[in-house]
Order: sequence, then C-alpha cells, then structure tokens
Amino acid sequence: MISAYEMVIGLEVHVELKTESKIFCSCPTKFGAEPNTQVCPVCMGLPGTLPVLNEKVVELAVRAGLATKCNIAFFSKQDRKNYFYPDLPKAYQISQFDKPLCENGYLDIETSDGKKRIGITRIHIEEDAGKLIHHSEKGTMIDYNRSGVPLIEIVSEPDISSADEAKAYVQKLRTLMLYSGVSDCKMNEGSLRCDVNLSVRKKGETLLGVRTEMKNLNSFQFIGKAIEYEFKRQVEALENGEKIIQETRRFDESTGKTYSMRTKESFADYRFFAEPDLGSIELSKEYIQKIKDLLPTLPDERKKKYTEKYSLTPSDADTITSDPAIAEYFESVAEKTSFPKIVANMLQSEIMAMTENGEFICDIAPEHFAALADMAGNNIINSATAKKLIKRMWENDIDPIATVNIEGLRQENDESIIIEWVKKAVAENPKSVVDYRKGKKTAAKAIIGKAMANSCGKANPLIVQQLVERELEKFDKLC
Repeated sequence: MISAYEMVIGLEVHVELKTESKIFCSCPTKFGAEPNTQVCPVCMGLPGTLPVLNEKVVELAVRAGLATKCNIAFFSKQDRKNYFYPDLPKAYQISQFDKPLCENGYLDIETSDGKKRIGITRIHIEEDAGKLIHHSEKGTMIDYNRSGVPLIEIVSEPDISSADEAKAYVQKLRTLMLYSGVSDCKMNEGSLRCDVNLSVRKKGETLLGVRTEMKNLNSFQFIGKAIEYEFKRQVEALENGEKIIQETRRFDESTGKTYSMRTKESFADYRFFAEPDLGSIELSKEYIQKIKDLLPTLPDERKKKYTEKYSLTPSDADTITSDPAIAEYFESVAEKTSFPKIVANMLQSEIMAMTENGEFICDIAPEHFAALADMAGNNIINSATAKKLIKRMWENDIDPIATVNIEGLRQENDESIIIEWVKKAVAENPKSVVDYRKGKKTAAKAIIGKAMANSCGKANPLIVQQLVERELEKFDKLC
C-alpha cells in the first residue's frame, strides 16, 4: 500500500538572525533572559509606536541569499500579514509578500541515493512572534522577549521526496547559515526551526495532493520522524476513503505522532498589504557585491579542497565541513602535519565526542595536535596511546612529544621483544588456544589483548596480531 504512493515535501525554514538588537527596535536579542525583560512599546505592539528597520537584518538576509545562489532584489518591500494569535501582540506580523528580498536559489544535497538539487523559492525577512509557555497549574503564559527578533524564512520548492532528503537539506542549509555568519543556528534555542509541508500522491501522478503543515520542528531527528509518520497517516487515510484536510499539525516528540492544531489559513485569510510605516528596501549593485566579497569560503569549496589536497573521503569531508569552527580548526592542524587523515579521524572519533551542546570548542594547540598525528602516523605511538593522549590534551593542553618521552610511551616495534609478550600471553590462555584449534578464529582476540596488556599497551598492535597468529599456527601443525 505504502509503496504505491510518493511524498512531496516543501520546507519553510525559519532562521533567527545574528543581530544584537531586534528587527524594528533597539531591544536586545540575547537568549535565556528573564521573561518579558527584553521588550519595549515597539515590540509589544503598543498603539502609537513606529518600527525602524535594522539595517543589519538586510545585510544578513542578503548574505543568506548569496550563499544559496539566490537572485537579490534591488527593490523589495515589507507587508503586514494579518492573523490573530496570543503571542503576536499587534495581531499582525511584518513580513514580505509579493516582493521578497531573495528569490530563485538552490542548494545541492547528497544522500545514499546520490546528489540532488533542491530549489529555493524565496528568502524573506520578518519579525518573530513571542513564545507561549504552558503550565499545568498557572495556565498559558506569554514571554514577549522573542517578539520582534529578526528572522529570515527560507522557502523551498516542493522538490523533496523523502525524510532523508529533508534532513540533508536542513543540515546543508544550517551549515551555509553558519559559514555565512547569518545565525548561530542553535536548534535547541529555536534559532533554526522548520515547518514541513507534506502531501502524497500515487506514483506516476503529476497533480499535487492536499498538504498538511507540521510546525516548529527543531531537530533533524524530529523532522525525519514527523515526515515518516505523516506520510503513513495520509496514505492510510486515502486508502480508507477519507479526505486529507489542509491543516496545521504539531509533532508530539513523546508519541512520535502528529496531531491536528487548526485548519490552515490561505493567502486570502492573511489579508496582506504593504506596511504603511516602513519604506521600500532599495539596494545597489555595489552594496550586494560588497557583501558577496566578504563571504568566506563555503562548505562545498572546502569539501573539494579536503578531498583533493588532504585525501579525505567525501564522508569525512562532509563531517569536517559541517561546522565552520571544525573546518577552521582542522585546517590549522592539517597545515602542520603530514597525516591530515589521522587528524580528521581523531576529530570525529575523539574530539567531537567530548564536545558538549553541539558547539565545537577545542583548546588543544594546533601544533600539539599535529605533533600527536605525526607520532601516530610514523608509528612512534600506537592508536591506543594516541587516544589516551588526546583525552589528556583535551583536559590540559600538554606537549605530546615531551609526555611520550618522559613517560616512556613510545610504541615497541621490535619483533624480538614483542614475541616474548606474545609467548607469555599464549601460555596464560590455554583455553583460547584450544578454541582456536577447534576453528574459533575469534579466540585469538583474547590472546592479542593479553599480549598488549603484557606490553603495557606499548606494542605495535599489527605486529602483535601477526605474531599471535604465527604462534597459534604452530599449534595447528603440531596437532
């Protein structure tokens, strides 16, 4: 039943801009302040107040447009989008309707099915609403600190056809926003939120089905789960002869299901009209070019460099370029070592695992990290010692070369020394020897582990493995 249908998805991604003040007033935008302490008459929508556009908002929105290959409008305007909701104090939102700042862009994604280009219909600026806080005893309260925080809304074409593609698109979009300095993109703080518009149709059909919208998804995992559940729900409804209603739904993280919130408004319901208290936004070619010239090297270019110059796999390059902080640190280390692939591996397996709250901060001096990679690459230390050292360096940035010399951590590569540890390990594990003779080749692992322990972790593990297998083969011949 499911296989006869396909999903059609368009995403609306809301990104809070990295400004010190709100979009139409001078109130701060700092996250986590006490409720209703970062407000003024303008962002509270009190009568008689007038908005003044924050110029930084336009600059950051143009950066986002350039990073996503959009056309930047020389002339755009702002509009009133009218609807009533408790956290919208004016009962309208200042947004952009028919003349947005950026249009007709795209970004390329990669999934297990290959590369795909996703079109971007538009990017427009708007103000955020406040935040509803539901309390079991006190009822629903409103925090207006977020009201007036500047947003861009990035609207994709309905080019997405799976949960994996949707997640890859949002991940790529987040990376681009980080690189271009548009936002901190902290999804746990609501800096990046995604609305999913999803409809289904029989494979081979060209007409779009009735869509539902799932609001304010703030993690890649929830985006995927919401899409998979909603697709199944719509298919089952159609197979049962039910009609899909155009509505707004919410995703419940605890149940993994979507639930109806309200019927979805149409454009006519919003009664858009030009914002009378704000002038048009007019940009020159010189202004746009100046912003373009200041954009850093974006992830696709860096990925190409890392695969060609440093011989990283596309997968490793994707991970390293996913965050500009990781990429910049990697480059600072890679320039100082002959083993950039070891650096990439340790960043992914060790450093990123120790990073908290998804924010990459590494205080290990690049020259120390590079020295560690060189010692590992030149077989001066083994991988186990390298992992132990990187954890110690994370806690207290020590010189790895001095530490290895002082503590005698150099890897032992001399077979004549290692064989004594191996023979002792074989003698201490007769059961493993018997199991190996019976055909259980995995029994050698216990002996290898014991030999490494006998060497206090200093033996070259590859040589240990070879010598253990050689010793065990002798038993086979004797039998």
